[in-house]
Amino acid sequence: MAEPTLAIVIVSYNVRADLDRCLQSLVAHPPAIPTTTTVVDNQSADGTLAWLGRAWPTVQALDAGGNLGFARANNVGIRATASDLVLLLNPDTEVTPGALSTLVDTLVADGRAAIAGPRLVDAAGRPELSFGPMMGPWAEFTQRRLVRAYEAATPWAVARVARLTLEGGPRDWVSGACLLARRADLEAVGLLDERYFMYTEDVDLCAAVRARGRRVIFVPDATVGHLRGRSGASAPLETERRRRESQLAFYRKHHPAWARLLAWWLRRRGFDVR
Repeated sequence: MAEPTLAIVIVSYNVRADLDRCLQSLVAHPPAIPTTTTVVDNQSADGTLAWLGRAWPTVQALDAGGNLGFARANNVGIRATASDLVLLLNPDTEVTPGALSTLVDTLVADGRAAIAGPRLVDAAGRPELSFGPMMGPWAEFTQRRLVRAYEAATPWAVARVARLTLEGGPRDWVSGACLLARRADLEAVGLLDERYFMYTEDVDLCAAVRARGRRVIFVPDATVGHLRGRSGASAPLETERRRRESQLAFYRKHHPAWARLLAWWLRRRGFDVR
């Protein structure tokens, strides 16, 4: 069987310093298969495109022509590449030695798997709960409760997250911060759903491939650093609005019976949703 090829797609928005560290980590710790790297820039105001041309001439740099959001910009990058595998990678990530090769090898070895995600850790090495059950009212409540307790360093939550993030295997979804997929499976579900500007597009993508009988797997032996929320840090109110819009779009698509109640609750919280 021919060696698979990999296209790494990174969507950037005003995070040039983070993007540089991400690209440096890819050069330092490349996967052991032929790889291309594409950056889709969502019209950053920090000169990202011109800088990429000077500092990273081997990287394919694409101008999105505006701020298209995460899902749509990733689709631009996917369509501009040709490979067996596609890695969606956030610019605020840094890969560690052997991580991408482990992720690739695990996905390729599992013929039933369409998507694989690594163990994400923060700057202090703390694991992130980067996977979970299919999104819904109860799942969101329990996931949020666990994450909040974990961030507050509550002992039971720290122990539970440590245990969960060391156990590999099938998951309902894995984080789009670093998501490896077979191109054939991406194309079979029509790539990422562009109704999501940012957030929940990864959960939706995983739901779509699972609906076709394919698997989503978590690979704890592959570790990737993740400095969360860097693109949205400069505009937290807008980021939260976009997150809520995506949440409502997800419920309208997957849980229509709950969508009206969610819309009412969001309006009560001051969000202008329709």
